[in-house]
Amino acid sequence: MKPILVLAFDLGASGGRAIVGKIDLDARKVEMEEIYRFPNSPIRVRDHLYWDVLRIWNEVKEGISIAYKKYGEQIISIGIDTWGVDFALLDSNGELVGLPYSYRDPRRSQAMRELLSVIPPEKIYMKTGIQFTPINPLYQLYAMVKDGSSLQQAARTLFMMPDLFNYWLSGIIVSEYTDASTTQFLDPWTKKWALDLLEEIGFPTNIFPEVIEPGTKLGKIDPRLAEELRVSKDIEIIAPATHDTASAVAASPIDKDSAYISCGTWSLVGVELDQPLVNKKTMEYNFTNEGGAFNTIRFLKNIQGMWFIQEIKRMLAKRGQEYDYAELTKLASEVRGFIGFIDPDDPRFLAPLDMIDEIMKFLEETGQEKPKTVGELVRLVLESLALKYRLVIEKIEDLTGMKIKRINIVGGGSRNWVHNQLVADFTDKLVEAGPEEATSIGNILIQLAGLGYVKSLREIREYVRNSFEVKQYKPNHTSKHEDAYSKFISILEKTVGLAGWALKFD
Repeated sequence: MKPILVLAFDLGASGGRAIVGKIDLDARKVEMEEIYRFPNSPIRVRDHLYWDVLRIWNEVKEGISIAYKKYGEQIISIGIDTWGVDFALLDSNGELVGLPYSYRDPRRSQAMRELLSVIPPEKIYMKTGIQFTPINPLYQLYAMVKDGSSLQQAARTLFMMPDLFNYWLSGIIVSEYTDASTTQFLDPWTKKWALDLLEEIGFPTNIFPEVIEPGTKLGKIDPRLAEELRVSKDIEIIAPATHDTASAVAASPIDKDSAYISCGTWSLVGVELDQPLVNKKTMEYNFTNEGGAFNTIRFLKNIQGMWFIQEIKRMLAKRGQEYDYAELTKLASEVRGFIGFIDPDDPRFLAPLDMIDEIMKFLEETGQEKPKTVGELVRLVLESLALKYRLVIEKIEDLTGMKIKRINIVGGGSRNWVHNQLVADFTDKLVEAGPEEATSIGNILIQLAGLGYVKSLREIREYVRNSFEVKQYKPNHTSKHEDAYSKFISILEKTVGLAGWALKFD
């Protein structure tokens, strides 16, 4: 039997890729071929950060054209996943109302503080089960209401980012569940919009599409697009788990004793649950309940991940020091550790003009030694990430009663062997790294589910285990790691007023 070919687009905050998935149903294996790649980043205009979605859409069309020129009508479906939390507005003619704001846009932080002074945090959390972080769309909507935004007044449809591209691909107006769950205005039990919360902030509730499940067939490709690109009009458009982390977790070879770290620009650290876990203690620890494939919940915390390394690399290049990621990893492996630590989630690191300067300021303000070389700087960041992962995993064990025995790291960060070994060492747990391309794999295999060939997460993970190598890192945990963890906790207590990592609304 010939393999089934599907086209997956993984659109991240730092870049996008088009990947052809070749699925052998008999061997229950999948092969991947990257056929197109392009950069992506928010654009700063004065005080705001925007996404150039028209350029991204042009790149998507280019990826479709390249795939079709090579494989023709063998491509039977297309699926798109993107980063979460951002949205676009369309008017009554289906046209864009302005460029979408980036989640790193600074006004969300102020809007979050203002909204939480108006609506009790407990009310929001118990309704949505979503962590409090300024990147959530809820605060962007509130800012628009407070500003009397003309964009809001013109809006007739709100699309999360993957829903926008699915609309342009198919003409269908829907919102896919996993990405909708990142908004902080979706009810995780009913999987419907929390309209009463939206009414309370004064945002119109008639612009939100129907929420659909991952793996839903949206229909055939828009005939106008098929004609423009000269491709078959029979290509199916399928919504996978359109939030990139949801696709990545679906393709993570985890079990009941595993935690996962989906490590890219962000590191999402969590476990898979059968139902939402929402109570006063999960709110105190600020955990989130995001939607997963096949009626699962991704119980997790967001931590700024390889964003640090991306920004350090960019700032070094501006200073005339060009490094690739492999070189930075090698430098980090050759230097001493335990110099100092940062809190990866300090707000100053969300969108700094110069990441290196901000790290140095943090160290100075907390009375710590500063790194003297590039290698020491990179290692300091990687150790800080590992320490934050340990803290999150300890809280997961406390909240769920689980005993985590191993950690599965997927995504681009899984190729950084220094990062993976440090995670094993600082958490004192076995780390399994891979597959690196978990997001695209999950996208491809959930498309396969939409086509009717896969019925469960168990089957998806069987394909993953049959197809991709996972590398193990055994922990080398010492008293130095315990001392470092104690120091890290004391730094958190000083910088954010944490007592046992309790959430504060100051």
